[in-house]
Amino acid sequence: MSDDPILFSRDGHIARITLNNPTQHNALGAAEIGRFRDCLDAVETDPSLRVLLLTGNGESTFCAGASLKQFRSGDMSGELFSTLTDRLAALPIPSVCALNGNVFGGGAEIALCCDYRIGVDDLRLLVPAARIGICYPLNGLQRYVDKLGLGAAKRILVASEELAAQTLLAIGFLHRIVARERLEAESDAFARHLAGLAPLAVRAMKQILGGIARGDLDSAGAARLAQQCTQSRDLQEGLVAQREKRAPRFTGE
Repeated sequence: MSDDPILFSRDGHIARITLNNPTQHNALGAAEIGRFRDCLDAVETDPSLRVLLLTGNGESTFCAGASLKQFRSGDMSGELFSTLTDRLAALPIPSVCALNGNVFGGGAEIALCCDYRIGVDDLRLLVPAARIGICYPLNGLQRYVDKLGLGAAKRILVASEELAAQTLLAIGFLHRIVARERLEAESDAFARHLAGLAPLAVRAMKQILGGIARGDLDSAGAARLAQQCTQSRDLQEGLVAQREKRAPRFTGE
């Protein structure tokens, strides 16, 4: 296996990014953040890609967030980390995070930037910022409140509680819990399900729902997106496939 700390590959309509530094709990330094952003560039510029699947290598940790060693040396900052999380959250295609292990610090925010989170049943989450003396940037704090609500955000960030998988499922951080040996198969199957949906409609609804959630929806733009889907070849294909009782073959046109 490559020793590159960030692995990128394509599998049909699915892009895969794997955090590949398990001996360091898949922590991200400045170089890793740059590589991660380059991977996101590749995803955005490839129109054939319809889903991003993000995971980590190793059985211990999905991601420990920003490198504390580089944070102490000044090579890492909250602002630099935010350039990654903001970019991941703004990805126009759906993203699935397959959490292969424990989640620490900024790794939790990286997972929150994804649309769907599937985790192994023995994982735990801990954001130790308040135990260290770190206050996260506004955009990161806002993301916790938007995704999980104020109460859950306070448990994770202010109280710095360590939460188990079942609790994370209950508060909405996880969408599904699976046995460790099923994580790859379950996350891959879900990514393939998403990749088989009508890509124009998926992108449009993700964009519109995001605007609604943020409170900055462009109503005219939303109407244009809906109209484009109505006039698309994909809609005609979907209707024909339904009538013929077969799987649709969407092209994104």
